[in-house]
Amino acid sequence: MLLLRDDSTHDNEVWCPKPYTIFKLLLSARFCSAFLSNISDCDETFNYWEPTHFLLYGSGFQTWEYSPLYAIRSYGYLTLHTIPGLLQVHLLKANKLLVFYFLRFILSIMCAACETYFYRGVIQQFGSYVSQLAAVFIVFSTGMFISAAAFLPSSFAMYMMLLSYGGWFAGNYPVAIVTTAAGALIGWPFSAALGIPIAWDVVIRQRRIRYFIEWCLISLIAILVTLVYVDTYFYGKMVITPLNIVMYNVFGKGGADLYGVEPWTYYFRNGFLNFNIVFLLAFLVLPIVVIPSSILPIWLPISGMYIWIAIFFTRPHKEERFLFPIYPLFCLFGAVSLSELQKVYHYLSARTSKRHYSASSTWLAVFVGVIFSAASLSRSSALFYGYHAPLDLYLEMNHMSERLHETLRDKQINVCVGKEWYRYPSSFFLPNDRWHLQFIKSEFRAQLPKPYAQGSNATWIIPTEMNDMNKEEPSRYVSINKCHFLVDLDTGTETPLEPNYSRQSKDWEVVASKPFLDSQRSHPFFRAFYIPFISEQFTHYSNYNLLQSLRQRKKSRKTSAKRQPT
Repeated sequence: MLLLRDDSTHDNEVWCPKPYTIFKLLLSARFCSAFLSNISDCDETFNYWEPTHFLLYGSGFQTWEYSPLYAIRSYGYLTLHTIPGLLQVHLLKANKLLVFYFLRFILSIMCAACETYFYRGVIQQFGSYVSQLAAVFIVFSTGMFISAAAFLPSSFAMYMMLLSYGGWFAGNYPVAIVTTAAGALIGWPFSAALGIPIAWDVVIRQRRIRYFIEWCLISLIAILVTLVYVDTYFYGKMVITPLNIVMYNVFGKGGADLYGVEPWTYYFRNGFLNFNIVFLLAFLVLPIVVIPSSILPIWLPISGMYIWIAIFFTRPHKEERFLFPIYPLFCLFGAVSLSELQKVYHYLSARTSKRHYSASSTWLAVFVGVIFSAASLSRSSALFYGYHAPLDLYLEMNHMSERLHETLRDKQINVCVGKEWYRYPSSFFLPNDRWHLQFIKSEFRAQLPKPYAQGSNATWIIPTEMNDMNKEEPSRYVSINKCHFLVDLDTGTETPLEPNYSRQSKDWEVVASKPFLDSQRSHPFFRAFYIPFISEQFTHYSNYNLLQSLRQRKKSRKTSAKRQPT
């Protein structure tokens, strides 16, 4: 075993839910994620959902990362999701929306299974009581709600971390090594940093150098060879995407920092919003554990979380998804910290008691658990009520499509976005192949994606008007006169490039509208946390509108009338 537990001789007397029970609880929570969580990152839409839509239906948007000239995204990762999607499309004849949510449910099931395996390892390594606390934190946390069903390599890296640390805690080192490699090669190369403690344990503490090298080579050959084969097939040339990602982000001109930087406080705010009190407990786990315990090996799994923090908290470019791989570790080490604090209380208040140390401080665990769960549910609800409008509006577009078709006879129906381009949930939400997303000019001054080329070798073609410096490409825009529909947020403000289209009643008609939180005019606390019957008094919502062009409607009617036989 990696660690020597100090959970007292009574730890076996503590009731612990069986893994199968935890799996059912997790599955329920993750299905909620699949159905209710937002797409909070445009990278998820345009770098993963859109290429997957192209692989399934032959159309979709391509970013510069998928240009064969740069090739820093892997089609191998997409293929894992495309295969179940193809079964839905060709065998069950499911519509695009069903395919979208089916893939989300697949991600949720995979996440729940990985979490359950991790839970089993936690029981073996940290004891029944810590595993109870960790399970509560994992089930209810907003961070896991956000990341569980996200179609992102960082979520895949999180799944693999759950398996690798679960295998490590259980003494199953082949699983630990192989899944660490899978997370780094298929998912995100930087997640290899989470394997450093595992490598230290096997190579330095156990001195099983040959064993470690053998399994590393097996993982590298089995995974990387397959990945290179798939990516070479799609790019039409020899490609090692994990290497390209590292070269661009570490040695490229500006690298990821081209896409915006955040202050040093960003991840602390993010961690507190997504894990509230548990984030603080996890962040302080090392000093909390060192004070009451003389068992040194516990620093080894803790070091994985701190290594990740040291790497990403110090980078100028910060995004919420960059922390996904260590979200479960926040839950685990928050539980460890709480357990250690309970030990201290037990030692000070009831040191002669023969009961388990948690018995004298049940009130503390209940207090933390209730506060954490209530705050987490409040935060998750705030995200849903405040920012789910784009998914709801595009879903409404599907429901209205038959009626809208009757007013439009054009072969191609253009749905335009300006400032709201980054909230587009993906082409899975467009009713059929007659509907196309188009970009109009806005205040945004950077590169937008463009549609994939047509043909069987479309992924081989180097797209024109693309760059790796995030420079604006004017060729992406169409004239607003070509728009049949426009998706726009009515904030009440406007600029020359972003007029208030919703109030241009001579040109546009609002055909659908959903409430969207106006963060600028809402109280900071109540926009972050939802409290029934109270939040409404301190928050302001704008209208997220689907507008229909009256000009295009009249034009379509005239064209239709001319085609009618006289």
